Amino acid sequence: MIGDIHWLGHDTFKITGEKVIYTDPFRIEKNDKADIVLITHEHRDHCSPDDVKKVQGPDTVIIAPADCAEKLSGNIKVIEAADKINVGGIDVEAVPSYNTNKQFHTKDRGWVGYIFTVRDRSIYIAGDTDRIPEMKTFRADIALLPVSGTYVMTAEEAVQAALDIKPKIAIPMHYGSIVGTADDARRFAEGLRGRIEVVVLPRE
Repeated sequence: MIGDIHWLGHDTFKITGEKVIYTDPFRIEKNDKADIVLITHEHRDHCSPDDVKKVQGPDTVIIAPADCAEKLSGNIKVIEAADKINVGGIDVEAVPSYNTNKQFHTKDRGWVGYIFTVRDRSIYIAGDTDRIPEMKTFRADIALLPVSGTYVMTAEEAVQAALDIKPKIAIPMHYGSIVGTADDARRFAEGLRGRIEVVVLPRE
């Protein structure tokens, strides 16, 4: 189920299926061509114009909140939480993403996570968020969740978020780059042992 999901570090994933999808391109090491780029919010480690250009072709569609769109060029679709869009046969829904006990990503900024469908699997990428009440309404086969604390959920909070969402597979992210370590991913996996399958992807 996860063979098409490649973790490039931090919140950057390359997901292949009917289309090539990149999430929050950051520190991209080699040029590629994405069909769709999903950007969760405008912080430089998530909305990096130089990195977007490394995966952007003439037909690439970029989906992003309004404050990210101002930094980028090309075919941009501005999205807000609860918006749904279909791009080239890929269904994409934006969902809320925000902090509850810190001020780095406040709800009023309107930043988002995404639930999208590739090869009949729904994938949720959370963006920079804490465990939020809305997660109990999210449904996804695969959940990509931040685990590092400081700016996002801790590993222990992410365990509770995964139990809210109930994916078939949970994959930790947002560690090992700017903040967080492999120990955060380990604690996340241990916290869900016997309840939800956790796959800790190697960084590619």
